[in-house]
Amino acid sequence: MDIDVPIRCFGQVAMQDLAAAILAQDEAAWDENTQRQRDYEVHEQTRSIVLLFADVEAWPEAKVDRKQGWDRLGVVAEPVMQEILGRHYPPGGRIIRAMAAKLLAGGRILPHRDTHPSFAAGHRIHVPITTNPRVRFTIDGRPCRMEVGQAYEINNQKMHSVMNGGTGDRITFIFDYLPPA
Repeated sequence: MDIDVPIRCFGQVAMQDLAAAILAQDEAAWDENTQRQRDYEVHEQTRSIVLLFADVEAWPEAKVDRKQGWDRLGVVAEPVMQEILGRHYPPGGRIIRAMAAKLLAGGRILPHRDTHPSFAAGHRIHVPITTNPRVRFTIDGRPCRMEVGQAYEINNQKMHSVMNGGTGDRITFIFDYLPPA
């Protein structure tokens, strides 16, 4: 959604249980759903644990399916999402996507805009789980540093990219909130 600024920081969020659960996932969990990597070439150097994913072929209808990650992470992800939504958004909407996304050490997400109409209608929220000083997240040509323990909304309608020049993977919990019509 175009939020008039590249990024908005929401401050601290109680994400410790979510972080611990994501970091406890075995390596196979990161490869059980490769739809994002297949559908979006810019994400080929990422891995995901998908909790919720919307089928948006008949947009604006969107059927949201619980994926494999929901069974393992839903119980700790839901309170984080509800905390953020309760503080910053009107009630009555719905979450149409939720995932843990890992950008591999040395990996890149090339500059892009999220172009499907569902991305223009929904708020994209990021909760960093791990990062390092060599991660470069850029939105609309501006560098943005995201800190672990904070929550952010990004303007996914602006050109954005990520480069992980560090030796460790960068992991972020991402969800999309579609406000009430």
